Amino acid sequence: MREHERLYLDGAWVPSEGSGAIEVVEAATEEVMGRVPAGVPADVDRAVAAARAAFPAWSQTSVAERTEVLSEVAAGINARIDELADLVSAEVGMPRAQTPLIQVALAMVDFSNTAAALAEHSAETVVGHSLVVREPVGVVGAIAPWNFPLHQVAAKVAPALATGCTVVLKPSEQAPLTAFVLFDILDGLLPPGVCNLVTGAGPAVGRALVAHPDVDMVSFTGSTPTGRQVAADAAPTVKRVALELGGKSANLILDDADLERAVTDGVGKCYLNAGQACQALTRMLVPSERLAEAEEIAVAAAAIYEPGDPFAPDTLMGPLVSSAQRSRVRDDILRATSEGARLLTGGVEAPEHLDRGYYVRPTVFSEVTSGMAVAREEIFGPVLALMAHDGDDHAVALANDSIYGLAGGVWSSDPDRALSVARRLRCGQVELNGAIFNPEAPFGGYRQSGNGRELGRAGLDEYLETKAIQR
Repeated sequence: MREHERLYLDGAWVPSEGSGAIEVVEAATEEVMGRVPAGVPADVDRAVAAARAAFPAWSQTSVAERTEVLSEVAAGINARIDELADLVSAEVGMPRAQTPLIQVALAMVDFSNTAAALAEHSAETVVGHSLVVREPVGVVGAIAPWNFPLHQVAAKVAPALATGCTVVLKPSEQAPLTAFVLFDILDGLLPPGVCNLVTGAGPAVGRALVAHPDVDMVSFTGSTPTGRQVAADAAPTVKRVALELGGKSANLILDDADLERAVTDGVGKCYLNAGQACQALTRMLVPSERLAEAEEIAVAAAAIYEPGDPFAPDTLMGPLVSSAQRSRVRDDILRATSEGARLLTGGVEAPEHLDRGYYVRPTVFSEVTSGMAVAREEIFGPVLALMAHDGDDHAVALANDSIYGLAGGVWSSDPDRALSVARRLRCGQVELNGAIFNPEAPFGGYRQSGNGRELGRAGLDEYLETKAIQR
């Protein structure tokens, strides 16, 4: 049991102004595994005041000083990788065999990559008779999700600190425990007030942080509906808002692709973290004449992802994060069936061998059309939609027929053809023939998948203002 009774404000662990606590429930056992303070708006006020007071001095520190801090944080995460991996697997449900690399090491890389990008970043350029200066935006309110709780925190905190900003972080109330480990690492590395931690519910703490007049920027990762609310709450103060939101990403398999390899890889890309990933490739577009073959391959691949105990070494898919999330995914599966999608495997029934935990069977639908909710709405669970296409132009049209534009995939035996199709997709990232994620490349989406970019040099730019000084 992890009991945290204090928030981290102005360089110290202090009690909340409120008296409530939030229980953190283990996804596989449905048992309480920890408690954190249920912060209140008064805690946000204290945190923002501390960050505002710390900003002038921190913004003037040298690149070398900030780079050293980032490197030390990366080393601190590495030293506690097993502890952090255990926490993520328990909170979120991702298999423990995967969390050290996918969840924790990625957060470590976020800090080390940001340090490297900062060392190469130019804060001043000359344009004619003007000196163009990039300066920190100010106090950043960072709101992180539960699906990649440490990585998403790192993707905000690292570039904010690197550019000279100060931070107030609100982690997800469903998976806040790794944030306390991170702040234990940060404690003593930063001057008081530079980085502050307030836990609590979104309506109380999140909205207070977003609307606060002394917050200069909000960086939010979460669902598109909540992102719309964040943008609305931030609008009266005209602060900068960076949003990394939902997705309904399409995986285009062209007629010359290795179908076995493409479908098998695509099932895995859909089911990563039990489908709880905004960039999950949840729409698989296959040639009409090969749909039946793709169905057989997808069903066989889905069978490999039998849900199980995330701490068992051979488990490839764990539970969803919560009872509420499981209910939402089951409702989406029922709706897909009612709208005419053909269920190939999976469904709403609980796995027979698991009597506890928020599990959903790996599910595959076929004969999905673009008007169905399963093709249009983000489900955030292990649900794959197979859709038939009649050539490259049709596949691109289907892929782009979405309010989202976060990620995509293209498979073809011809690299030039794959690249040509990728250029036509309206999304922020495209992987060709199963290429792996690149944590140095910009991450973010088009349209209602958000605005702004995270990671690498692009991530630094989000936290900088531009000033032109004429000489």
